Amino acid sequence: MRALGESSRLRIVRQLLIGPHSVNDLCDELQLTAYNASRHLTVLKTAGLVSVEKQAQKRIYQLASAFQSRLTKNNQVLDLGCCQFDFTKMPE
Repeated sequence: MRALGESSRLRIVRQLLIGPHSVNDLCDELQLTAYNASRHLTVLKTAGLVSVEKQAQKRIYQLASAFQSRLTKNNQVLDLGCCQFDFTKMPE
């Protein structure tokens, strides 16, 4: 829950629901600096919510498979018991 407790990280997860993105793509889409995007992606990766694949000089981020399947199974809603994150209703 702590990893999703910041609005930029929620926006990153929502963008990754569309598909894999590089840091630069996320920066362009979400109007984040490369430093902030990388920092947020590190938090999400540490929490096991995203995975990264190296392609030449780029790092391509995507939702971790277990997290992705959990969201898909619950119609893009993450239910933590104490609270829910509905990724279909989150602001851009």
